[in-house]
Amino acid sequence: MKNLKILGMGCPKCKKLTEQAETAAHLLGLEYEIEKITNVREITSFGVMMTPALVVDGEVKVAGRVPSVEEMKTMLE
Repeated sequence: MKNLKILGMGCPKCKKLTEQAETAAHLLGLEYEIEKITNVREITSFGVMMTPALVVDGEVKVAGRVPSVEEMKTMLE
């Protein structure tokens, strides 16, 4: 099971990143869980200075932008 973390304060880009991640995971047929992290200290503990950010199984895959679903699929594989 993939562990996905969305780092951000709940802005529209954060919501879009969540949607893109869910869509990509569904297209790949992955089992996953999504956790939304809004605490600034927790976000910076990942070394992220720009949100939104996506963390997959503990590894930051993207920060400061929302990738396309196709790009997101490669991050989740």
